[in-house]
Order: sequence, then structure tokens, then C-alpha cells
Amino acid sequence: MTARATITIGTRGSQLALWQANWVRDELTRQHPGLTVNLEIIKTSGDKITDVPLAKVGGKGLFVKEIEEALIEKRVDLAVHSMKDMPGDIPAGLWISAIPPREVPFDVLLARNGDILDRLPQGAVIGTSSLRRASQLLHYRPDLQIRPLRGNLDTRVRKLAAGDLDAIILAAAGLNRLGMADHITEQLPSHILLPAVGQGALCIETRESDPEVNRLVQQLHDPAAAWAVSAERGFLKRLQGGCQVPIAAYGTITGRELTLTGMVAETDGSVIYRDTVTGPVDAGEGLGVRLAERLIERGAGQIIEKLLREAEWS
Repeated sequence: MTARATITIGTRGSQLALWQANWVRDELTRQHPGLTVNLEIIKTSGDKITDVPLAKVGGKGLFVKEIEEALIEKRVDLAVHSMKDMPGDIPAGLWISAIPPREVPFDVLLARNGDILDRLPQGAVIGTSSLRRASQLLHYRPDLQIRPLRGNLDTRVRKLAAGDLDAIILAAAGLNRLGMADHITEQLPSHILLPAVGQGALCIETRESDPEVNRLVQQLHDPAAAWAVSAERGFLKRLQGGCQVPIAAYGTITGRELTLTGMVAETDGSVIYRDTVTGPVDAGEGLGVRLAERLIERGAGQIIEKLLREAEWS
């Protein structure tokens, strides 16, 4: 039991974010009887901007910045994020102190008429505001029409039911966590839709200078999830693409070997650069950097430069 009797978690207020923060709270209080864990709901920039695609307003960091500020200012003791919302760089004085066991990392299709992706009609309208998802879908099926789709998970499911879309793409993890897996029509394999960096993983972020809280959360840490996520984040950080560029990466572990697949694409899916590297499980960030540099050499660097330039002009 820690000498500190009460700690506070900073979290967004969405249904999924609260599920994640409550899971961490329950695990901490189960492992440390007598510890009181409170939640502090913090509205982020990403929560306030609901009518514009994230790629247009800065993307990575929009869902974590205000929570990180509260952590730095010691208004909260730890933060619980979705790992895929985390930018490559962490503010000075903060660190990712624990990554719990990862949920299913794949994307799923929710179709209004129950069809799988291959059976959707010609020109079907798919809802997603993710450039990563849109580009890979269009590469696989150029006939599809992509429509922007923002909002919390339950909001997006309701928009599908309203009838303007034939299908939407969501992360399996959120649906599983909220008990909504029965809405899933098809889990999409990674050769069609490679997941976002860190998708399905939680991020517990703390102050480096707070050994007491760091010791508490270490019991939630899963080394296998951390190895894979570290490699994926190394790939993202080296590419410096943000949400303005379709980027994906997914690491898997077999024994002591880590296999990392990464992708960079044109937004319309006309060009995709994709490759795979393997290495020891603890190669982490270095493996991701190596994969990123291979794709940059093949031409991905030109796509990133072009799309970031276009984002500055728009």
C-alpha cells in the first residue's frame, strides 16, 4: 500500500474514455486495498472540435494536450489515454509509465444491411474521418465513396442507423470494451486495413518525478504490449507525419521475435508503400525507425512532404 491515500486520474469524458479510466481505477484499487482513486474529467481540443476532420485541425495531440497540462501542473496524478491518440513526442517531465494488456487492435466494418466489405454494392458510401482507413479502403476498392464521420463511438453507430451511410469503420477495441461487439459485421484483416499505431492499447502517462505513482501503475504494465507499441511508435516518430498523412503500423510477437509491418499511402489510395521487418522483441523503437527509413527510401518520404505542405496551405 502506498503512503498516498488518494490519487486522481485525468481522462476525457467520452463513454469509451471513462470505461478506460474506470478500468485503470478498478485495477489499482483491487491491487492496493485502501487506495482511493478519483477521476477528473478534462475536455480536450479534440472534444471541442466535432465538425472538422482531425487532419484539418492538427490531428495528433488534440485528445491529450489539456490532460497532459493538468498532469504537469499536478492537478492530476496520472492520465489514461487511448495509445493511438498519443503523438510521437511526450512533453518533458512526462513519460509512458505503463501499457496494460492490449485489446484486439484491428478495424471492423459495421454495415447497415449486414454485408461484408467484399459484398458491399458498387459505389457504397463508407463513413470514416481517418485518412489511414480511407486510403487503404480506396486502394482495396476504388469504387467506394468515403464520407467524413466524427463523434464518439455511440454517436457514429447511431449515424449508421440513420441511413445516410452504407457502412462505417471503427476500431474493434472500443466496441469490445463497451459491450457493443454485436454491431460488428466483419473484422477486417491487416492485409486490407493495417491498424493505427497503438490501436487497442491504453497509455498510462505519469510524471517521471513521481516514483510513488510510477510504482503503483507498474503492476498494470504488460511487456509484450509495450514491445509492440514501442516499435509502432518508433515508426510514427521517425516519419513525423501526424494525422495529415495516412500512416499505419502493427507489431506482433512470436517467442522472442517482433514482426513490424508499416504503411504510408496517398490519401486517395492510389499509391501505398508497405514493408515488414523483424528483430528481437526488445529492439523496440529502433526497429520502427529502421522500417520507416526503408519506406522513406522507397518514396514514402515524398508523400509525407507533399501532404504536410498541402496541409500548411489549406
